[in-house]
Amino acid sequence: MFALVSIGTTIGVIATLIFETWAFFQEVPLWRFLSDTQWTPLFVNPRYGIVVLITATIMVAAIALAVAIPLGLLSAICLSEYAPPPARRWLKPILEILAGVPTVVYGYFALLFVTPLLQQVIPGLQSFNALSAGIVVGIAITPLIASLSEDAIYAVPQSLRQGAYALGATKRETVVGVVLPAALSGIVSACLLAMSRAVGETMIVSIAAGQNPRLTLDPRVSVATMTAFIAQVSLGDTPVGSIEYRTIFAVGMVLFLMTLSLNIFSFWFVRRFQEKYE
Repeated sequence: MFALVSIGTTIGVIATLIFETWAFFQEVPLWRFLSDTQWTPLFVNPRYGIVVLITATIMVAAIALAVAIPLGLLSAICLSEYAPPPARRWLKPILEILAGVPTVVYGYFALLFVTPLLQQVIPGLQSFNALSAGIVVGIAITPLIASLSEDAIYAVPQSLRQGAYALGATKRETVVGVVLPAALSGIVSACLLAMSRAVGETMIVSIAAGQNPRLTLDPRVSVATMTAFIAQVSLGDTPVGSIEYRTIFAVGMVLFLMTLSLNIFSFWFVRRFQEKYE
C-alpha cells in the first residue's frame, strides 16, 4: 500500500505537469517556445524563449561540475585508497555533513562571501552572477560525488589491487590504471546524479545568480535559471489559470525531461559498463 502511494504520487505529479503544460501550449506555439531568444512572460509584451533559462541552467551546472568532480573524486580516492581506516571513519561523516547544510545558507554564503572575494580578482563581476552561484552549487554537490564515488571505489575487490602490485605497479598506477576503471560505472553514475542535483538547485541560484533572464555565456553577469524563475512566479502574485501561472509548469516540464534524461542515461551507463566480480 505504501509503495502504491509513492507510485500514485509520482503519476499525479506527472499528470499535473502534462495537463498544465498542454494548456500552456494551447496559447503559446511550441516553435516559439523553443526558438525565441527572450524570456519575459511577466511583461506587457510577453516573450517565451525557454532557451534563455536552459542556457543559464546549463552554465551554472557546468561550473558546479567543474568544481565538484575534481574535489569529490580526489576526496573519494583519498578516503578509499590513502587514508588510514580510523581517519576514513572520521573524515567521511564530516564530509557528508556538508550535504546537510540548508541551501539557503549556501546561497547567502555565495552572495556575501564568495562574490566579494571574486570581485577582488575578476573585473566586471556583478553582485549577482552565475560564477559564484556555480562554485557554491559545486561545493554543495561535492559530498554527493565524494560519498558515492568512495563507495564505488571501496567496493573494488582487493584481489585486483594485489594483482597490480604483484606485477610491479605503484600505488598511483594501481589507482589510476586498475581501481578507477573498475569503479567507472559507479563514478559516472555519481557525477550524473550530482548533475541532476545541480540542474534542480533552487535557493542558491535564486539568491546568488539573480533573476535577470538574458541569453549569455558570460558567468560574470546576473542570469535566471529555470528553478529561479519557478521560485519567482510561485510567490503567489500571478492568478491561478493565467498564462503566466502556466509558464511554471511548462518550465517544470522541461526541467523534468532534462533530469529524467540524465537518470535514464545513468541507468543505461551503469548496466552497460558495470563490472561484475566473483
